[in-house]
Amino acid sequence: MNIILLEKINKLGALGDQVSVKAGFGRNYLIPHGKALPATEANVKMFEGRRAELEANAAESLSAAAARAETLNGTEVVIVRKAGDEGRMFGSVTNGDVSEALNSAGATVEKREVRMPEGAIRELGEYDIELHLHTDVNATVKIIVEAE
Repeated sequence: MNIILLEKINKLGALGDQVSVKAGFGRNYLIPHGKALPATEANVKMFEGRRAELEANAAESLSAAAARAETLNGTEVVIVRKAGDEGRMFGSVTNGDVSEALNSAGATVEKREVRMPEGAIRELGEYDIELHLHTDVNATVKIIVEAE
């Protein structure tokens, strides 16, 4: 299935690129979420007419994400959990917990923006967590997990 991208998508293409994707991915995810249009002649003409508007929106969202990243970089948040004598927690700290702690500290972070490639945190200590705010913008925050 050939589509026109309406925004930059990681590992797929940039705004305005015509790419070929599997039909299910295009039909079930990209088109319903407003990230792409089918690459028909009418849609290509319509896209060219809206290109300036879409590029302005993309630049605005990039600058907003960069501003959020500046405020979030270097932020430290303490999360308190019950733990045993050896530093092993009863439970774990997930991306939802990190998002909740950052929101209570005054930042605005969604759960889906928190990246934890090694999975949930299961031991006490300090961790650098990456926040994926935009396809081109990431921020790093420090999470300190302490025992109750």
